[in-house]
Amino acid sequence: MSRGSNPGKLIGVASHGNQALTSVTGQNDKSVVVTGCSSGIGRCIALGLANRGYRVFATVRQHKDIDALARDGLTSLQLDLSVPASIDQAVSAVLRHTGGKLYALINNGAYGQPGAVEDLSRDVLRAQFEANLFGTHELTARLIPVFREQGTGRIVQISSILGLVCLAYRGAYNASKYALEALSDTMRLELQGTGIFVSLIEPGPIESRFRANAYRYYQANIDHTHSAHQESYRRVERRLASAQDASFTLPAAAVLDKVIHAVESPKPRIRYLVTVPAHGLARLKRWLPDRWMDHFIRQFAG
Repeated sequence: MSRGSNPGKLIGVASHGNQALTSVTGQNDKSVVVTGCSSGIGRCIALGLANRGYRVFATVRQHKDIDALARDGLTSLQLDLSVPASIDQAVSAVLRHTGGKLYALINNGAYGQPGAVEDLSRDVLRAQFEANLFGTHELTARLIPVFREQGTGRIVQISSILGLVCLAYRGAYNASKYALEALSDTMRLELQGTGIFVSLIEPGPIESRFRANAYRYYQANIDHTHSAHQESYRRVERRLASAQDASFTLPAAAVLDKVIHAVESPKPRIRYLVTVPAHGLARLKRWLPDRWMDHFIRQFAG
């Protein structure tokens, strides 16, 4: 986050883009906040919802990414989920520009911290949770009263199949997504009857910069040279540095399709699985004994 920048400053969209969206769908009175929009899934969701006529507030962690979203016709603002002041300023800015109303919140902002569990320092694990869970929770809790007052709202959590099934050397990310799933399930029970729907989207491999970003965090935070996992880390490094996508990887539009259903269906689903591996692993998790599941995952993940 650029400390000298103003997280609450909105960058406006081109007026002709708004007019085109309004004429196509007529949903321009519905405002939506999407986090983590600099690339990949978040950017695809923001653009896809804007094309359906929603007024999208696309947030990014770094100020340098704002201009690119504005050129795409999106209203963009800075929001660093690990900084409470940034969350506060972003919420105030959005509600000021919407007259205190909001239709939906799509929590997508997150990153992956690779590394064996025993090699994760407290600070590294805390940073993963600050971005992937604590910031998302704080933002959501700030906006639930807005939804309550309206008597309606949609909260869509972009989780992961790793919130249901753990893979080795992804412990920090696994834990953050498991926690997000638990908070979301609890929140759904507590919000029953309020008109606020909570949905979880659980993708498998999706085309994005996620793996490249994870490699940066691995290099910065994991001392692989003094680890008992050196041999395994060589495989981790090859996977993270590879330009080849994992099997059954889908474009980010596959997640967008589920988001659209979650925000527009009169009865959105509680969970949406995305990609063949996500569907397969979720079923095996339900069917197999734990030891069998461990064996399968070791074979599946190499």
